Amino acid sequence: MAERRHQGEQGPRGGPSASSRPPGARPRGLRPAGLRELKAELEREEGWRVRERGLAESRPDLLFPTPLPSPLCPLHPSTMGLLCPCWPCCCLLLLFSRGVQGAPGDAIPEQVHLSYPDEPGAMTVTWTTWVPAPSEVQFGLQLSEPLPFQTLGTSSPFVDGGILHRTLYMHRVTLRRLLPGVQYVYRCGSAQGWSRHFRFKTLKNGTQWSPHLAVFGDLGADNPKALPRLHRDIQKGMYDAVLHVGDFAYNMDEDNARIGDRFMRLIEPVAASLPYMTCPGNHEERYNFSNYKARFSMPGNTEGLWYSWDLGPAHIISFSTEVYFFLHYGYHLVERQFRWLESDLQKANQNRAVRPWIITMGHRPMYCSNADLDDCTRHESKVRKGLFGRLYGLEDLFYRYGVDLQLWAHEHSYERLWPIYNYQVFNGSSVTPYTNPRGPVHIITGSAGCEELLTPFTIFPRPWSAVRVKEYGYTRLHILNGTHIHIQQVSDDQDGKIVDDFWIVRPLLNRMLYL
Repeated sequence: MAERRHQGEQGPRGGPSASSRPPGARPRGLRPAGLRELKAELEREEGWRVRERGLAESRPDLLFPTPLPSPLCPLHPSTMGLLCPCWPCCCLLLLFSRGVQGAPGDAIPEQVHLSYPDEPGAMTVTWTTWVPAPSEVQFGLQLSEPLPFQTLGTSSPFVDGGILHRTLYMHRVTLRRLLPGVQYVYRCGSAQGWSRHFRFKTLKNGTQWSPHLAVFGDLGADNPKALPRLHRDIQKGMYDAVLHVGDFAYNMDEDNARIGDRFMRLIEPVAASLPYMTCPGNHEERYNFSNYKARFSMPGNTEGLWYSWDLGPAHIISFSTEVYFFLHYGYHLVERQFRWLESDLQKANQNRAVRPWIITMGHRPMYCSNADLDDCTRHESKVRKGLFGRLYGLEDLFYRYGVDLQLWAHEHSYERLWPIYNYQVFNGSSVTPYTNPRGPVHIITGSAGCEELLTPFTIFPRPWSAVRVKEYGYTRLHILNGTHIHIQQVSDDQDGKIVDDFWIVRPLLNRMLYL
């Protein structure tokens, strides 16, 4: 949740710091001490990856790479020539050593996860390798050798913006013509290496079914409190998809993107079993959201920044709140997203008799009652009112097109708001406030767990705040039919106790209008 500054930071003598240096810029005056640090970094990279994949015993050569001889700078085998005065050739040696380029066996897939391409009967499989390799998924209705069906896809290199410029290869394969509501077995990779077998259940077609979703944001590689319970629930078949409402890993770019690797491995037991749908948060910002864009495969052509998809009786819209805050990537992104949102909402309302529910998910809330200085604590928040308090604000847009439910995160807590518009509460009635409400319902669910711990609330609740929970957990969203949605908050601190439980009920007619 906490924001990091990268621009304008100062080094020890007032010069630009390493974090403010343009991506790819080499530090000036690299000395042997810097080489020692770089060498240690490279050795740690190699050893860490091998340990992660359980190859240390069978491949000790990966932990202790043999130095390459150089006629220009003979190297001592135990020191890799770090004391040699010919440091330029040492840099070249380190650059082309196996510790940087990868090692045999690195074509084995990892970080496997699924997404729904908004195409009935389809599922996209995404994974990572450390060397170039073909992209293939083998699948079938039951485990067999060999699996009867194969689909090929594409791969592309991803070069991280960190100092090591690590290269990962991202593979994407979309399976099509799948039977609806059926379980499949699959594995991904190539003849150079295969993943283990995974299972997923395809989404049902049409609108006459009741999707179950797990919803949360702000899940880190450290302190991922809600993840074990979420995994157990998914193993029980409780959910059809996951909505991750921004902020991953804390942060995917850190440690030369190794934190991103660790996080993607961590969620694999969940994300390889059902569609893992995302939106960007502020912690994905580094290098223009490059880790987020490369690692996930969302519908549309905006690299997952904004998109929409249909699920049962609901139309779900994912968008980026971050375009309002990181304007150095382009003011035009704010306008472009806003125009897209307006167009998508118009189309969704034209189809509202078929899919009555419109649900949005974005990272930073319009409202919150947390005791911090985040944007949502301000009366004229950027997401709500737009740039300069008047340009491209989302509250008026979402209200005008009758958005039913708005999902947020960013605050490390759970908060349910009364139906609200422009700080006024519009309950359906005093007895049943969420039956035919006259304003959208907001849910903030950012307590899945990360290194920044939980966010406190103000002492006194705001008049528009209905329920506040400062506990780790995640949200269950059940879209029962075209008129009823059931929402529950699961507390991991209380061993899975339901700490909030309510229904939203809206009639089928006049859904676009809040009357």
